[in-house]
Amino acid sequence: MTTGVSTAFGTFGELLQGVLPEEDGDFLVTLPVARWAMARFEPDPATDVLHVWPPHKKKALALTAMIMEDAGLPAGGLLRIHSTLPEGKGLASSSADLVATARAVANALDEAMSPRRIEAYLARIEPTDGVLYSSIVAFHHRTVRLRAVLGSLPSMAVVAADEGGAVDTVAFNSIPKPFTATDKREYVRLLDRITGAIARRDLAEVGRVATASARMNQVLRHKWSLDGMTDICREVGGLGVVVGHSGTTLGILLDTASPDCPAQLAAAAQACQELVGNVTVYRTLSFD
Repeated sequence: MTTGVSTAFGTFGELLQGVLPEEDGDFLVTLPVARWAMARFEPDPATDVLHVWPPHKKKALALTAMIMEDAGLPAGGLLRIHSTLPEGKGLASSSADLVATARAVANALDEAMSPRRIEAYLARIEPTDGVLYSSIVAFHHRTVRLRAVLGSLPSMAVVAADEGGAVDTVAFNSIPKPFTATDKREYVRLLDRITGAIARRDLAEVGRVATASARMNQVLRHKWSLDGMTDICREVGGLGVVVGHSGTTLGILLDTASPDCPAQLAAAAQACQELVGNVTVYRTLSFD
């Protein structure tokens, strides 16, 4: 055994999230961003006690114990997690912690850790975003299974605001979804639209779908600033508004390849600050 280190990226909310008209139809489409969780696991054969730092990362500690038990190794050790993802905001901070942990522990034990194996572990812990795939994916987060790998997009800027507070992922996903049969059929259409848009690298259509998904999610988790953010997006010429459907964040998508992007970003950042009282800029990941 040796020290194992690994990382996992987070997401800025979801490009699309809803329920399809099928069994276990809850799904989301990821928007990977350049923010990461890093896990470092130091096994200690001299003890059978596991520790984690920071101490509140109990889910990552439980995952470590599961992997150690399956490997037939009773040794203890220290798991350290460092993350640049704020917690409870809809940026997949917990999912990134867990994926980075699974990879780091596997590296320490020289164990194979395929995406399917990680999914099997995470399904025993909590609903999970699809951050274990280096791609934009459609993912069934409540049952922790991949629906489809959708591909990659050119990098975008996300001018983000946070309405405040925090959301518990497990508690949120236990809430019955108020979506009607008509809503579920609309989610089928939106998933088809965004699948095609990603294949065509059509950022404008991606933005339109993200905005539609944000509006449909208002019945489940209302965001008071959505209308204002949509107005700002239109005024600066942004692509659309993306939200943390189970979180507190909203963001305006901008095409970083556009010559107008610097001016759009400055104008959007000032307007977000005035509307919500805070602003953070993220960059989405491209896997090309």
